[in-house]
Amino acid sequence: MTATLEQRMTNPVFVVPEAMDALQALTKSARKAGVRRETALLVELRASQINGCSFCVDMHSRELKEAGVADERIFAVGAWRESPHFTEAERAALALTEALTRIADQPNPVPDDIWEEAKAHYTEQELAGLILEIAGINVWNRLNVAVRQIAGAV
Repeated sequence: MTATLEQRMTNPVFVVPEAMDALQALTKSARKAGVRRETALLVELRASQINGCSFCVDMHSRELKEAGVADERIFAVGAWRESPHFTEAERAALALTEALTRIADQPNPVPDDIWEEAKAHYTEQELAGLILEIAGINVWNRLNVAVRQIAGAV
């Protein structure tokens, strides 16, 4: 079955404006925790790829490009494990992103090795921000996928 490229309804954050305010506040607080913006964008891109959110894949790819990130890094996010283009800290963030995005896929969604690797690269405040960043993008992905938010729209 092929999905039609027609949006189902207005995005809920525009129907319920308080939701937009809340999600923007969540992102703002996550960003204040000290995680590099580039890392946050890589995390958002990876979660969006997993969740099939074309709107967010498009947006975060563009944001990474505008931030001066090399094409090779943007193109390799989906294959970060096999790519030489990421730091150990970014790898830890991407592993945590995958674990928290796919929580239903494993009996132990965030195994100790993934947690310990993230903890080795990020302070408690940065780790809190990273978790909030991952949670936030997963909310956005679910909203956009539900209404079939069109990439490049809005």
